[in-house]
Amino acid sequence: MSLMANLYVGQSGLQTSQNALNTTAHNMANVDTEGYTRQQVSQGTRAYQTLESRYDCIAPKQIGTGVNYNRCKQVRSEFLDVSYRQESGRYAFYDVSTKALEEIEDQLQEMNGTEFAEALDNLWVAVQELAKDPCSAVNQSALVTRANEFLTRAKSVYNGLVSYQENLDSTVEVMVKDINSIGDKIRQLNEDIVYIESGKEEHANDLRDERNDLLDRLAEYGKIEYTEDIFGNVTVLFEGSSFVTTDHVNHIGIITTEHVDPPESPVGYATPYWEYAAKTEINSDGEKVITSIAGGHIYNLETTISTTTNTDIGKLKAVLLARGDHNASYHDIVEDTDYYNNNIAQSVIMNIQAEFDQMIHAIMTQINEIMINAESNPAVLDNTVGLPSDFALFVEANPDDKLTYDITDKKAAGTISTGFTIMNAQVNPKLIQDPTLFTFRTIDGGEDTATMTALKEAFTKEDYVLNPNVSSKNSFVTYYNSLVSQVANSGDVYKSISKAQEETVSAVSSAREQIVGVSSDEELEFMIMFQNAYNASSRYINVVSEMLEHLVTTLGS
Repeated sequence: MSLMANLYVGQSGLQTSQNALNTTAHNMANVDTEGYTRQQVSQGTRAYQTLESRYDCIAPKQIGTGVNYNRCKQVRSEFLDVSYRQESGRYAFYDVSTKALEEIEDQLQEMNGTEFAEALDNLWVAVQELAKDPCSAVNQSALVTRANEFLTRAKSVYNGLVSYQENLDSTVEVMVKDINSIGDKIRQLNEDIVYIESGKEEHANDLRDERNDLLDRLAEYGKIEYTEDIFGNVTVLFEGSSFVTTDHVNHIGIITTEHVDPPESPVGYATPYWEYAAKTEINSDGEKVITSIAGGHIYNLETTISTTTNTDIGKLKAVLLARGDHNASYHDIVEDTDYYNNNIAQSVIMNIQAEFDQMIHAIMTQINEIMINAESNPAVLDNTVGLPSDFALFVEANPDDKLTYDITDKKAAGTISTGFTIMNAQVNPKLIQDPTLFTFRTIDGGEDTATMTALKEAFTKEDYVLNPNVSSKNSFVTYYNSLVSQVANSGDVYKSISKAQEETVSAVSSAREQIVGVSSDEELEFMIMFQNAYNASSRYINVVSEMLEHLVTTLGS
């Protein structure tokens, strides 16, 4: 090998060392940059030059031609990336669920106003006081007043739960927009990375960092799977369906109307769906309208939530589950147990709405039944007064409307009468106007003690369960406390799971950071090493240059 060729050996050392120093400097400059992955130069040997090849020798006689700069690679762990994204998605799921239960607990305790429990206790006290002196105008008036207060507070609690449902619903569209935006950015980064790396001389590591950060964010919304092809494109599955492909993004749409087949949320809550899977048709105005999203649902919300099957991942699913798809009532519990277990029990808000409404319905129904059948009912004492039901304590708020409850989705046909729910009931206006109208005197002028006894027994009789999955029975007096305790216990469970999951995410993140993070001490060591390599290559070139100069000078003389 000629001395002139040896200059190229030194030049390759200079060039490779300079590239390594640039990479080290880049790492040092980004030591505090969030999401940055440290980069590392991969070096190799250039092709050997064969001087002689003989069959009687084990190997040919070769000489090295220098060092080769292969590529600048990112230092990442695929295993830790997958683990982090899965665990962070699971943490997001339980974090949303925990916050939902905390909000519900606040609604039930009504920290900013009079607690509903106080209104319930006051009604019970009014019944007891009336039992002591049923014919007292003061006690009769107190019963009507406390009943009105009780129902007003019940409506306030229920409306608070509905408002929280609406708040959660408003976040669904925001989440979906962000998911679609992340998908679009990943596809654009795929295109940029492939373009830059197509020449195989440059590596778009900073763009890869940005793409990895987007995958981290996407994993918080739901379960993702992803693969990278040989060209640098990353394709992504979101909840098992194709989301980001090599040339396009399958966007998620939002539908907020019940006018599709099959019907979606009866109150117009946002339902996310895959746009490519929705059925559409052209209406008379030439506009494309959605007719069905039956095959485009992103989630099956009836699936049991389990870590084993990875159905507890993503805050979008957590929000949809917590919110539910309608404002629940006691019908969701009593009409169809399977429907309750598959649809209502999964939603913390709808479950509480249904259980709470069940209690209010039972109290109003029992009190009304006792008063309607009372011997002291004015309609019983005087047939000219009216019907016994005219003197019930609670009546429909809109008697002119036909209140029916659609159970066609609950394996039954048609509709049934709603009965009393929180939102369709009011205290009898006649009794509000004249609380002494119901005198609680029998036909012989005596006190109606039988009705008083029945009212007290109605409050103390343990004959009510929170839902079909609970065996312990409650009275009206203990039902609400059991309801609040159930929420508190569930909140503690979710909080403990969320805390444990947060620690898991932190541990995985720390392990990942040890690999991808930049250590200033380590980079300084590399900088010294590459600087020494650069100096060595420079001295090597100087020596070769001096030898060449000596030979030329000597031969020239």
